[in-house]
Amino acid sequence: MGTYISKADTSVALLYLSVTAVFGGTVFYKARKKKMEKANTFVCGLLLLSLEILCFAMLRSYAGLLLFSGACLISYICLPVRSMLPVDNKAVLITGLWGIINNAGVLGFAADGELLPMSAYRQCMDVNFFGAVEVSKMFLPLLRKSQGRLVNMSSMAGGVPMPRLAAYGASKAALSMFSGVMRQELSKWGIKVAVVHPSGFRTCIQGTPELWDKQEKHLMENLMPDVKTDYGEDYILALKNFLLHMPSSCGSDLSPLLDDVLDALLAKSPHGLYTPGKNAYLALCIFCYFPLWFYDFFIGKSLCVKILPRALRGPESKSKNT
Repeated sequence: MGTYISKADTSVALLYLSVTAVFGGTVFYKARKKKMEKANTFVCGLLLLSLEILCFAMLRSYAGLLLFSGACLISYICLPVRSMLPVDNKAVLITGLWGIINNAGVLGFAADGELLPMSAYRQCMDVNFFGAVEVSKMFLPLLRKSQGRLVNMSSMAGGVPMPRLAAYGASKAALSMFSGVMRQELSKWGIKVAVVHPSGFRTCIQGTPELWDKQEKHLMENLMPDVKTDYGEDYILALKNFLLHMPSSCGSDLSPLLDDVLDALLAKSPHGLYTPGKNAYLALCIFCYFPLWFYDFFIGKSLCVKILPRALRGPESKSKNT
């Protein structure tokens, strides 16, 4: 015999769905407007979904609906919201320095780590790491007085390894580690430290074609003969295409990045790590929680180079390129 569903059960089910839709919409609006914690929203939604199923299964009546509606109302009122410092639409007297944002950075030429000259590594470390450390040390006495904020702009490449970004990634990884240590050490002074790991955003960090030609020439001039032979000039010259196509894979909307920087500066309890942009958090999760071979496959598919080094090609490919 089939299961009989009464009209009353159907009406109650529709009301359950209506309450769920209304509550979900209001929570989404609150999350967008008032910077609600994503983790809190997810946990609350999961608990209420479980309660909804339980109420409908055990109390197929308006009593269960009233219980579920009351739980939704209480949850909406009690959900914690990101608290911001009172600066919006108010006059605030600032005595001293409140925040430092270390945003300076250079990418350099994108190439295999073996091909990059030592000058490329030194330049990335000088600008991306030592510059941020020096600026931070210079102004930390003022931040200790104001109990302010230190925000360091690292990179997705500073949290996960990415091909052809050995110099850039190493300098940003050093900055990320410095930020973590500073967060621990400066907490006793009341200073909040945050590091930002953005994915690709459309800026001018990749440089210009004229700069690429200059960097490419410098790279070729400093290669050992056997290294140049094994990789092949055609492989090295093709690396410039990575920089050429980089803007097309980067986001043009900077608002996710700016929102996170603003949160790091003004939230009463800012996060220690921000990951704005496409796949920034996803890549970090895959790197941390999946086998390394899976991450290497994932990142290799995203940043693959179509041509192989000369020494790794078959005889037919070598003959075509000679």
